[in-house]
Amino acid sequence: VAVHKRRIAAFPLAVAHPMPEDDEEAAARERAQRYIKFGTVTEKNVEQLRKLNLAVFPVRYNDKFYSDLASAPSQAYTHLAYFNDILVGAICCRIEPQEGAAFKLYIMTIGVLAPYRRLGIGTQLLKQVLHACALEPNLQELYLHVQTSNSDAIDFYTRFGFSQGEVIKDYYKRIEPPDAVLLHRVAPFPVLSKEEQPARYA
Repeated sequence: VAVHKRRIAAFPLAVAHPMPEDDEEAAARERAQRYIKFGTVTEKNVEQLRKLNLAVFPVRYNDKFYSDLASAPSQAYTHLAYFNDILVGAICCRIEPQEGAAFKLYIMTIGVLAPYRRLGIGTQLLKQVLHACALEPNLQELYLHVQTSNSDAIDFYTRFGFSQGEVIKDYYKRIEPPDAVLLHRVAPFPVLSKEEQPARYA
């Protein structure tokens, strides 16, 4: 979801498993896990993120989008996913200060390159953000917008405890339908156990 008033949909993630897996697919998914690692955005790799987004999303994000991510005081809410050292996915969030020390967190984008979908990468990206939210007592809410016709995305977030809010008419431009539904979640957020925490990319 883009960050300005009239957004373009940015949830091309082939949402985790809308269809049941067969045994062969589940085995392939399990084998792939050894090649998946996660990292954060830095000034050195932010151009890789730009190239990923150009391949995944139907919109070009401006230079400020990337400079803000690379220079953010906390990288706890933006994660990169690598498969065998290739950047294949990312989740990018924006901190929105509220009164005092309180803040909200907005999911701007989450996406995975097509050949690497159905490996659980999108799920792991979101779980890491939820884990970071659980460690922050001043976080009031995690939220995003999803195109009303994107039932797979809505189902994906619902499985992670998000609730549906208002429908915003004409939220997007250049796509049909132009309406978006607000999805949000408040504390408590799930914490990843030590065993569940993913491998880190060096």
